[in-house]
Amino acid sequence: MIAPPEVTVERDGGVLVIVINRPEQKNAMTATASELIAAALDELDADPALAAGVLTGAGGTFCSGMDLKRFAAGERASLPGRGFGGLTERPPVKPLIAGVEGYAVAGGFELVLACDLVVAARGARFGLPEVRRGLVARGGGLFRLSRLVPRAVAMELLLTGDLIEAERAAAMGLVNRVVADGQARAEAITLAQRLARNAPLALAASKQVVVESADWPLSEAFTRQAPITDPVFASADAREGAVAFAEKRAPVWRGR
Repeated sequence: MIAPPEVTVERDGGVLVIVINRPEQKNAMTATASELIAAALDELDADPALAAGVLTGAGGTFCSGMDLKRFAAGERASLPGRGFGGLTERPPVKPLIAGVEGYAVAGGFELVLACDLVVAARGARFGLPEVRRGLVARGGGLFRLSRLVPRAVAMELLLTGDLIEAERAAAMGLVNRVVADGQARAEAITLAQRLARNAPLALAASKQVVVESADWPLSEAFTRQAPITDPVFASADAREGAVAFAEKRAPVWRGR
């Protein structure tokens, strides 16, 4: 019997849907799954027909972290230069939305933190319990979480390993939308399709400035964003956006 693929990839219009597909193992991450996710993210960035991606999990769980049995046997779920799940060290240029059902813990939560937007089912649970296993959240959790929530809150979650519910995660600003259980994937795709209606150059530049400006001094911010934003204003898409507005029609983006 042929084993099912550890990650499945499908297209929904201009959206690439990436599904971690190890439901019997709570979608615990493996080296193979990491490689497949990395390849899918490369496809997302390379294909001009794709505007955004969705990362989700099969079987009612997002991702329970790395497969500890395989870790004990010497396997690592991180790729050189790409990080855990082929994502945490090098997110895609294009927007990526996490659609979270069930548990997003340890490396699974770090995958969520590496995404740009998050849709969570009401029953979703988030946390970084690495300290309970003698490990640390080195897949980006230690610094990404502390940049997104107050220091005391980040310290509590990192040092206790406690999990939080979707509603509390949303109140902290970690989740964009909380939906009914079973609806996270569909709502994440709907949100991604909304993004896909916008100009691709503008989407990519907006994300780049937000990500890179985290450590820019305010005195340098306008100068440093110019090489990223100037090409957008000079693009054919910018002209198309203005003309389409004047003509009261939907714009036709070319990505140039």
